[in-house]
Amino acid sequence: MNITSLEGLVFGVDDVGACNEFLANMGLEVVERADDGGHFLAEDGTWISIRPRLDAQLPAALETGSMLRETVYGAADTDTIEEVAKEMARDREVTWHADGSIGFYDDLGFALRICVSSRKPLEVPAEVMPNVPNSAQSRGLNVIGVTPGAPAARPRTLSHVVYFVPDVALAEAFYTQRLGFRCTDRFTDVGPFLRPAGMADHHALFLIQSPPHIKGIEHFAFHMASPSQVLAAGTQMVKRGFQSFWGPGRHHFGSNWFWYFNCPMGCHAEFDADMDQHDDHWVPRATAMGPEASQAYLFQFREKWAPGGPPPNARPAS
Repeated sequence: MNITSLEGLVFGVDDVGACNEFLANMGLEVVERADDGGHFLAEDGTWISIRPRLDAQLPAALETGSMLRETVYGAADTDTIEEVAKEMARDREVTWHADGSIGFYDDLGFALRICVSSRKPLEVPAEVMPNVPNSAQSRGLNVIGVTPGAPAARPRTLSHVVYFVPDVALAEAFYTQRLGFRCTDRFTDVGPFLRPAGMADHHALFLIQSPPHIKGIEHFAFHMASPSQVLAAGTQMVKRGFQSFWGPGRHHFGSNWFWYFNCPMGCHAEFDADMDQHDDHWVPRATAMGPEASQAYLFQFREKWAPGGPPPNARPAS
């Protein structure tokens, strides 16, 4: 099945205003921002929608009350949608929507929608190349790497979503056997990293074995253009009063740089960059989850300072 992308996420929330404020501060384009909802775009058109929790048009909520109400994947074409619809109709209800997309629930009760992908190619330049000693692959003479007053970092595309699930084997079987996802790597006794067959990114979905009462979304992530943009976006969030949860750092599986923040949609939100890409020749790795396996390195935000005085929050010498 030629599913090619994670297209969008729909949330039903308690505090629409706080969620709208958070997503706008992440640097997403504001398409709609009102008391009864919001719609926010990354640069390639992937999106997050905010609706009130009791909105009758939302898919049914999980029994745990998770605010994630629908995960939307993009397909290469209408033939793929027909193929998915036929497969799902074998054992569950499939709803056809007016826009040609289909909706259904996975084996754990998460609402899914498949639509023809509307991701647009990006013409935004990447970060300038680093100067590597004794290499022709450098940015060149008189090309500076940091430009004061540069535009604020903006998310390029919706990257991935992570679920807490009470039966990771059942969930993995659904996505791999019914929707054609591929496993790229695995934390043993925790869960797999999965990518749709038509997508090269290391993962669009990560499943975490968890107690039933927390079933739902753990985090979502947006790709930034570069590690520097992860740092710039995260620094901006901290300065605006949003709480850092984990990062900045760099993961082992996926190799992506990351910075996570606490999010009013009842989950975490991540900026990431430079994720590995794979095809079907890749052989999945497996290791136990732990601090060493979760990140190659981890940093901590500090306020800016200049040599000549003590760093911010430094303890006086005893």
